[in-house]
Amino acid sequence: MRAFVVRQYKGPLQEADVPEPVVGEHDVLVQVRAAGLNVLDEKIRAGEFRQILPYKLPQILGNDVAGTVVRVGAKVRGFRPGDEVFGRPDKDRIGTFAERIAVAEADLAFKPVSVSLEEAASLPLVALTAWQALVERGNLRPGQRVLIHAGAGGVGTIAIQLAKYLGATVATTVSAGNAEFVRELGADFVIDYRSQDFEQLVEGYDLVLDSLGGKNLEKSLRVLRPGGKAIGIAGPPDSAFARELGANPLLRLVMTALSARIRRQARHLGVTYEFLFMRASGDQLRQISALVDSGALRPVVGRVFDFDQTAQAVQSLDKGGIRGKAVISRP
Repeated sequence: MRAFVVRQYKGPLQEADVPEPVVGEHDVLVQVRAAGLNVLDEKIRAGEFRQILPYKLPQILGNDVAGTVVRVGAKVRGFRPGDEVFGRPDKDRIGTFAERIAVAEADLAFKPVSVSLEEAASLPLVALTAWQALVERGNLRPGQRVLIHAGAGGVGTIAIQLAKYLGATVATTVSAGNAEFVRELGADFVIDYRSQDFEQLVEGYDLVLDSLGGKNLEKSLRVLRPGGKAIGIAGPPDSAFARELGANPLLRLVMTALSARIRRQARHLGVTYEFLFMRASGDQLRQISALVDSGALRPVVGRVFDFDQTAQAVQSLDKGGIRGKAVISRP
C-alpha cells in the first residue's frame, strides 16, 4: 500500500510501497480518508524526539486519522466495518500518512456526525492535548483564569473553546491579524505578542498552557497566582514524564536535569510546572465528539492538502501561518 515514510532523521519524507498493517485481535483496520498534520510530525522527521520516541526507521509518519472501518480484530466489540471513526494512534503505533492503518480499539471513537472527515481528522492530537491540559491536569473550573499561548494554532483554537465551555476567563497571545478570529472562538483578552508583553498585562492567573517553551515559559510562571500551574507542551520534559514513558535510569536523569531550572524557578515563585505529552484515549475522544456535535467545540481547518502532496505538506509545517490545523485528504 502507499504510504509516506521517513528513512533517516532529517531526511525528506518519501512515498513508499509498504506492507499492509497487521491487525491484532483488539485492533481496528481503518481506511484513511483524512489525516491531520502536526508539528510533532516534523519534529519526528527532524529527529528531535529520537530519545523519547525511538522509532525503527523507515517509519510511516502521521498522528491523526479519520476514516472508515475496513475490518476488526476478533475481540473488537465497539466497531464494525463501515463505521466512520477518528483517533490518535498510540505513540508507538503512528502511521496515518498511509492508505490504511491498524489502530487499537481503545484509541478510537466514532467521528462526530456534524463535521466532515477532514474536520474530524484535525481534532485528535490537539483536542486530546487541550483536554488533558485543561481538564485532567489543570482541573480548570468556572471563574478561573487561563492564559493560552498561540491561540490561533492547532492546540490553541481548541483550548480556547474548551476553556470557555468550562467557564473560565481566557487570555491568549496571537498576532494582531488573528485577534478578531480568536475573539470569535471565545477569547476574553487578546494580546498581540509582537507588540505587547503579556507579562506586563496579566497577573494572578490560575493556569497557563504554554506551547513555546524557553523564555516564554519562564515569563509564564510569573503571571500565575501562588499555587497556580504552568503546563508545557514544548518542553522541557520532566521526571514525571520520564516515569510515565518507562525511560531507563539514564534518560530519567537527563530529563530531570533538563527541567531542573524551570522547576526551581517555579518553586521559588510558589507555582508548579508540568510537561505534557498527550496520550491516546478513545474515551476522551468520545467526550470531545459530543462537545463538537453539541456546538461547544468546532474544528478549525486552515488548509487541506491532497494525499499526493503529503511530503510538501509536512515540509510546510515549519513555515507556520495556518489558522488551526492543516489536513491531508484522500478520496
